[in-house]
Amino acid sequence: MAETRAHLAEVDPVWARIVREAEEAVKAEPLLGGMVHYSVLHYPTLERALAYRIALKLANGEMSDQILREICDNAHLDDPELAQAARADIMATYDRDPACHRFLQPLLFFKGFQAVQAYRIANWLWRQKRKDLAYFFQMRCSEVFGVDIHPAARIGRGIMIDHAHSIVIGETAVVGDNVSMLHSVTLGGTGKEEEDRHPKIGDGVLIGAGAKVLGNIEVGYCSRIAAGSVVLDAVPPCKTVAGVPARIVGEAGCSQPSITMDQLLKSGG
Repeated sequence: MAETRAHLAEVDPVWARIVREAEEAVKAEPLLGGMVHYSVLHYPTLERALAYRIALKLANGEMSDQILREICDNAHLDDPELAQAARADIMATYDRDPACHRFLQPLLFFKGFQAVQAYRIANWLWRQKRKDLAYFFQMRCSEVFGVDIHPAARIGRGIMIDHAHSIVIGETAVVGDNVSMLHSVTLGGTGKEEEDRHPKIGDGVLIGAGAKVLGNIEVGYCSRIAAGSVVLDAVPPCKTVAGVPARIVGEAGCSQPSITMDQLLKSGG
């Protein structure tokens, strides 16, 4: 057993930590034993656990959890990047969310993480030209999590969506790596335009609660969008914008706003 654990920790430290935390959680709260076992300890890999968790959440009378698990398993087998991105998302959530104290929490309890992983399966389906099934995943994510991400949107690694209520990300939106956003964020269009019509969010951006970024505009890397802002124009890298409509109010204040999660507007930026 010790050799097995050591090997697992070496080849997949994120999953090894989740397994250890799951075992500790069962000891601390035996009433959660069944849930934790079937969500984590029953599986040899994070990929399998993710497939189970996504299927359990999205299943309904129209689509069984068994079918959804098969879809998720096939997606992870075909594209290992999906689970690698999930590992980065878990670490991002642990590092940035002060309410997250264990790697286990996003997998079991955090709808922002769960919704992003379901989106990743939907995006895989979209790229496989299975668009109606991708739309089913989008629909169920909206119904279950209150998170509406179009399956054609492109989202990077290390994503943290805190609280994750009323998130909307449009079809042609692009979100870079290591982006953090809070609840009620919209990355939307400005009307009935077709073609490329949604924002392009650079790496390391922090988007505050209730912010709306509208249109085919670029938000530069490591910038900050203050809570409640409506962004209609491009944002240069490493700047802070605030207001309705949003205007530059200063520098970003640090090299990695999405990691520090500092949302206070200070004098001079």
